[in-house]
Amino acid sequence: MGPSSTTDKPAEPANQANGSQLLCCKSIDKLIAEADRPEHRLRKTLGPWSLTALGIGAIIGSGIFVLTGTAAAGEHFAVPSILHAQVLDLVINFLRTGSTAGALMHGRPPAGPSIAISFLLVAVACSFAGLCYAELASMIPIAGSAYTYSYATLGEIFAWVIGWDLILEYVVSNVAVAVGFSGYSKAQLAVFGIHLPDKWSSPVWASGGWTGAYFNLPGFLIVFILTLLLVRGVRESAEANNVMVLIKIGAILTFLVVGGTLVHKANWVPFAPSGFAGVLTGGAIVFFTYIGFDSVSTAAEECEKPQRDLPFGIIASLIVCTVLYVGVAIVLLGMLKYTTFVSGEAAEAPVAYALKVLGAHLVFRSVIVLGALMGMISSILVFQYGQARIWYAMSRDGLLPKLFSAVHPKFKTPHWSTWIACFAVGIPAGLVDIGDAADLSNIGTLFAFVLVSLGVIFLRRKQPDRPRAFRVPFVPWFPLISVILCGGLMTGLTVITWLRFVVWLAIGLLIYVFYSRKHSEFAKNQA
Repeated sequence: MGPSSTTDKPAEPANQANGSQLLCCKSIDKLIAEADRPEHRLRKTLGPWSLTALGIGAIIGSGIFVLTGTAAAGEHFAVPSILHAQVLDLVINFLRTGSTAGALMHGRPPAGPSIAISFLLVAVACSFAGLCYAELASMIPIAGSAYTYSYATLGEIFAWVIGWDLILEYVVSNVAVAVGFSGYSKAQLAVFGIHLPDKWSSPVWASGGWTGAYFNLPGFLIVFILTLLLVRGVRESAEANNVMVLIKIGAILTFLVVGGTLVHKANWVPFAPSGFAGVLTGGAIVFFTYIGFDSVSTAAEECEKPQRDLPFGIIASLIVCTVLYVGVAIVLLGMLKYTTFVSGEAAEAPVAYALKVLGAHLVFRSVIVLGALMGMISSILVFQYGQARIWYAMSRDGLLPKLFSAVHPKFKTPHWSTWIACFAVGIPAGLVDIGDAADLSNIGTLFAFVLVSLGVIFLRRKQPDRPRAFRVPFVPWFPLISVILCGGLMTGLTVITWLRFVVWLAIGLLIYVFYSRKHSEFAKNQA
């Protein structure tokens, strides 16, 4: 914020709320002042289009080339135990029958071509949370995203919980993507006669057993190489991401043009084979392809004009991705009947499969492969970037050791946080395939969306006169809609995902009690 924003009203003191350190809210003015200290200052180089590219880089991974077919064809499966049943399925079956047994056999009806409507509806749902992020990001242009917003609006304990939650979200998500990148690149190299040894290109532990591999080297190396780039500087990282995003968008546009010439209108009939139920359940599958726009807010302190550019980057990235998702869905489901994508290669890589079956030129198919790889790499880059900034913000507030907030004297990046994030992701990516544990990133993201939406309501009540460069319309209704939608989607996750999430939060609370609470600035003030 410029100087005028802190002179419009007296700076709020960083006092304790209700006499309890747990509910202390940090002054927004104090957060901004601390970020401007020379020892903590990050280099401000990002503009609106770089922020938009960060959002697109995080949102569009390989999912656009994979999940569209799965959501259109539907799913039907038996889960091995109650732990792998969806929470919502259990509740509904219990209310209907007085038993949870029916939840062990469930699925999702096919959406067919109407999956395009699912993408639109999900975009609307995400936009409510996106608007809340945009308001808080313009008011509190500080690294840390939902963690910082919670500290300024809800209190220290909420800030710690969401910060600890975001650590889980970013680490788990990038481990899953790095393992996926290794497998995908290995398969594509084999097409050209280059065979990586299984011992050095496969997880050591997968599907509940040892694989006999030594280390998944490609999964580790991609994280390591991107870390070198991130430490070097945010400008260099943003420029590399811009290039990858352009390649990725180019691949999608190539598919839309080439695939558009292979569309048969008869494949769009019936448009919604399962009615509105199929549209809704399809939306539940594709919702998680939109996760990532919140990573734009982690770049707040390296943004040249955050009050203007952060809301632009968040909203523009959502709009661009929605247009691309809807376009891919319409073209893909016009190329082949939705029933084609039920299983096998058609389900695993529907876009590449459709081009191959319909005889598209090898050059166009190679462009799609390149686009999928760029999608994975840019996703890892943006999430590693955001992860280091969250650790940096938590350390600056005393909740993590000071090492995490050290800034490189030359590159002006949080280099220690970035390297620690590298090994926190790279080593697990070399050892394990986390499989269904990847859902932890989804529950973590949705939990963050809920707290950010509540933060908008609390801050409107506590500081109604504070200048807001961007305002969510119809408060508190829009934030409450976001809370309800995100909470509902959390119930669609499995019981074991909830249990893992609770265990992770319990570990975090122990760390808070025995370390973070004692090193917080509020603890020092109290002393």
